[in-house]
Amino acid sequence: MSLRPLLLTHARLIDPATGREGAGHVLVREGRIADIAWGAPPAAPEGAETVECAGHVLTAGLIDMRAFVGEPGAEHRETLASASAAAAAGGVTTLVCMPDTNPVIDGPAIVDFVLRRARDTASVHVLPSAAITKGLAGREMTEFGLLAEAGAVAFTDGLKAVANAQVMRRALTYARDFGALLMQHVEEPDLVGDGVMNEGEMASRLGLLGIPREAETVMLERDLRLVRLTGARYHAAMISCADSVEIVRRAKQDGLPVTCGVSVNNLVLNEGDIGHYRTFCRLSPPLRHESDRSAVVAALNEGLIDVVVSDHNPQDVETKRLPFAEAADGALGIETLLGAALRLVHTGDIPLPKLLRALSARPAEILGRAAGRLVAGAPADLILIDPDVPYRLDKRALKSRSKNSPFDEARLQGAAVLTIVAGRIVHRAYDFVKAA
Repeated sequence: MSLRPLLLTHARLIDPATGREGAGHVLVREGRIADIAWGAPPAAPEGAETVECAGHVLTAGLIDMRAFVGEPGAEHRETLASASAAAAAGGVTTLVCMPDTNPVIDGPAIVDFVLRRARDTASVHVLPSAAITKGLAGREMTEFGLLAEAGAVAFTDGLKAVANAQVMRRALTYARDFGALLMQHVEEPDLVGDGVMNEGEMASRLGLLGIPREAETVMLERDLRLVRLTGARYHAAMISCADSVEIVRRAKQDGLPVTCGVSVNNLVLNEGDIGHYRTFCRLSPPLRHESDRSAVVAALNEGLIDVVVSDHNPQDVETKRLPFAEAADGALGIETLLGAALRLVHTGDIPLPKLLRALSARPAEILGRAAGRLVAGAPADLILIDPDVPYRLDKRALKSRSKNSPFDEARLQGAAVLTIVAGRIVHRAYDFVKAA
C-alpha cells in the first residue's frame, strides 16, 4: 500500500552524520527522505500530511545496538511487539536484539523466525544478532556464513564473554573472512566471580562483594591483542571505566579495526545511585565510581567512544524483588535511552549533535546501514525531539512488559514526541499531523 507523502515543516534540523544544524523542512515519500530544504518550506504535495514541528529538533531515528528481547522463550519479560512499542516511544527506530533467547539465536532458522516475527508484530526495525558460540556455551563456534546470510547483523554471546582465548581467536579469524562484526561483552567471568557491584569503598560499606575494574580491562586487553593477530572487526559492547578508555585509545591510535560502546547507565549514573540496595541499579557492567563515569563521558565527547546503547535487559518481579546480592543483572533502557542521555546535554557535558551522532550515525556506520543521516534518499526513519519538556518517569506508563527502570521516579528533561519509521508515524505524544 502506497504511503501518503509527509511534509515536516519549521524544524530545527540536526544531521547526526555531519553535525549540520539549522532551521529547515523535510519531505518524505514512499518511506524515504525525498527532499531537505534548509530555507523556505517547499509546497506540500497533493494529498500530503503536514507536520508543524514548531522549532523542535528533527533528526535521524536512534539505533540501539544492544537490546534484549525475550522472544522466543521469555515473552513474560518482553516481546518483539512490546519492545518495539517501547523503542518507538523512546525515539529508537532500529534495535539490535541479543541472541540469549530460548532457543538461542545460533542457527539460521531462529534468525529467520525473529525476522518474520518482527515483520508481523514490530513497529520499528529489528535486526537480530547471532551467537558467537553454540548455545552461548563458549566452546563451539556457530556457522557465521549461514547466519549472516540468514540476516544476522553481528555476532555476540550477549551477557556472556567468550572466555576461551583459542575459541575467540578462531571466531575473530572467521569473522575477518566473512566480513562479520564481533561484539564482545568485556567481563572476565572468573574475575567477576560472585561480585555484584563495583569494587571499592562503597561496596565495602554496603557489605557487598565487588567486581574489580580489571574484570573488564583484562578481557579487553586480551581481545585487542587477538584483534591485532587476526585483523578482524571488533566492537567492545560496553566499556565503563577510565582504564578501558585508555586501552581503546591505544588500539585506535595503532589503527586496529576497533569500536566501542557505553551504556547510558554508565554515562549518567554512578555507584552511589545504588543507595539502599536498589536492585534496579544492579547492572552488568556495574555502575562505577564517579571518576570512571566522568572519564567515559569525556571519551564520548572526544569521539573515542563510538556509540551509546540502552543495554535494555528487562527483568520480572521474581528476579528483581530480591536481596541485592541475589537479584539478576539488568534493567529497562530502550524507552529511557534518549531522556537519560539528554542529561549530558543539559549539564553541558556534550553538545546535542555529537550525542545524536553516537546514538544514530555511528551505529549505522558500524552496522553498514543507510540510516542515521538526514540526506535525500536515506530511509525516512526520523524522530522529532522536544529537548526541554520536563517530566518525572512513571514506570507504570512505560510500554515495556517489565517495569524495572533505574530511572524510576527520576526527573528527566527531553523526549521524542514523534517517531517515524520508513515514512510511517509509529508514535506521537500529541497530534502534530494535519491533512494538507
